[in-house]
Amino acid sequence: MRLNLKQIFWLKVLIHLAALLPLVWLVYAVVHGDLSADPAKDIQHFTGRTALKLLLASLLVAPLARFGHQPLLIRCRRPIGLWCFAWVTLHLLSYSLLELGIDNLGLLGRELVTRPYLTLGIISWLILLALAITSTQRAQRKLKNRWQTLHNLVYVVAILAPIHYLWSVKILSPQPMVYALIAALLLALRYKKFRLWWR
Repeated sequence: MRLNLKQIFWLKVLIHLAALLPLVWLVYAVVHGDLSADPAKDIQHFTGRTALKLLLASLLVAPLARFGHQPLLIRCRRPIGLWCFAWVTLHLLSYSLLELGIDNLGLLGRELVTRPYLTLGIISWLILLALAITSTQRAQRKLKNRWQTLHNLVYVVAILAPIHYLWSVKILSPQPMVYALIAALLLALRYKKFRLWWR
């Protein structure tokens, strides 16, 4: 049975709730002191992991739609992508404001040069910013064929984001390895598309 527009609407509502609930938990944890002795790091890691989960979820939509014969499911990709961008922005803000401090934001440029994993993170954020801005149907009509080319950059983020995470933790930890493996598997599902690019 194929999903109809009404079911897709309620699925989008669930997506919005699922992407918002971690923020509610984070605010609760901050207010009630449920974070560790280094709350700034906890917030950075939590926002980054949530963004990465949403990125992987957005990459999962197309295979689910294709293999599950649910073409309308593609409509769920945009809200997941926008929430991913929102969480990446929170991740960047938490680093800028909590790690560097509001008085030291000028250090951000130097940090980007001296810490390459931050460079990967900011490149990912800039790509996601471009995708968020051009995610509307109006932008799709205006950009025509270039729209798909631009939005294929999400695959670059799918490569850079797990590397950023692996590099930032500075130790071989299983959690970033799992995210990197899932990203690799989701990218492997698109091997036909990648082969067309290299022809």
